Amino acid sequence: MRVGTSSAPGTREAPRPPAPRTPGDLADLGIDPDQLPDGLVVADEHGRVVCFNAAAARITAVAAADALGRPLEQALPLEDLEGRRWWQLTDPYGGLAIRVRQPERNLLLPGGREVLVTARYVRTERLGPVHRVVVTLRDTEARRRTERSHAELIATVAHELRSPLTSVKGFTATLLAKWERFTDDQKRLMLETVDADADRVTRLIAELLDISRIDSGRLEVRRQPVDIGAAVGRHIQAYVAAGQAADRFLLRVAQPLPDLWADPDKIDQVLSNLLENAVRHGEGTVTIDVTPTASPREGEDVGTSVTVSDEGAGIPEESMNRVFTRFWRGSKRGGTGLGLYIVKGIVEAHGGTITVGRAPGGGAEFRFTLPVAAPAYLT
Repeated sequence: MRVGTSSAPGTREAPRPPAPRTPGDLADLGIDPDQLPDGLVVADEHGRVVCFNAAAARITAVAAADALGRPLEQALPLEDLEGRRWWQLTDPYGGLAIRVRQPERNLLLPGGREVLVTARYVRTERLGPVHRVVVTLRDTEARRRTERSHAELIATVAHELRSPLTSVKGFTATLLAKWERFTDDQKRLMLETVDADADRVTRLIAELLDISRIDSGRLEVRRQPVDIGAAVGRHIQAYVAAGQAADRFLLRVAQPLPDLWADPDKIDQVLSNLLENAVRHGEGTVTIDVTPTASPREGEDVGTSVTVSDEGAGIPEESMNRVFTRFWRGSKRGGTGLGLYIVKGIVEAHGGTITVGRAPGGGAEFRFTLPVAAPAYLT
């Protein structure tokens, strides 16, 4: 007589969940483990390596042929940051039966090289023995580059803030201690210096906020109608008022231009950075061409292009691919080296593109193109 369980009348027995898929099933999916971007190491129920893909071989510097068939702790000898052997510490085959994974953590390969390791314990049944151990490896170099970039940003900001804040503190302390000893002209000079340094600190903080928003994808664009030719004209007038010769600038605006919807404050920021770059680092005439062009956005026919060029020495060919990265300053040091990085972020937030090249006069040529981006109710 067979003894078993029965379902209540009118009910159906719940289907059993499918067995968990394991890396052995990759072939069923048409995936070659060597095509995976991360290192993949798989050990069978006896703890011997049955899969060691190309990325694992690259990260560990161990040939797959030397790893396959060996015990996991020998093929992949890992230690934690305190020097303890990882597989002995975690004991995947003899440890807690409820454990199914190891979260990502930094571990050390022989020679002290850091890798990011995660592990999955595959069991054919709940609380059953481990059928396979699946380990993924990831190189830490990309993370280290990010950390170095953040460290450089902090160091640059600390350096740039120290100078104006030292000046502000020095002048204000001197004025407070010896106010009566200075003439009105001396007081005005000191206060003007404090005011200029305070503006410098404000600009730096604004740059940092922009970088934070660009890196996190939270840079907001508030679109309004923008007369970009008039915007360029205002910047030129400001330079002339500050002492630049009027004939140093040549503005050419092709007509008719399409109606442009963009964030006027951020477009002013782009124009300010590009014109300052041409005036400070370039020579000769600074030419600004505003023209209609093909839109960089799919589905739009027309966009607006602005080209800023000078007649200076230009940017070396080998440096052009680094112009829009953080801290690029070219041959002439000065500033934070963040301006062009922010410019690129603003242009791309508008759905536009920006390029750098050599101007006909031999200097640098920056060209950014914006889509019309008219609101839907106008189209």
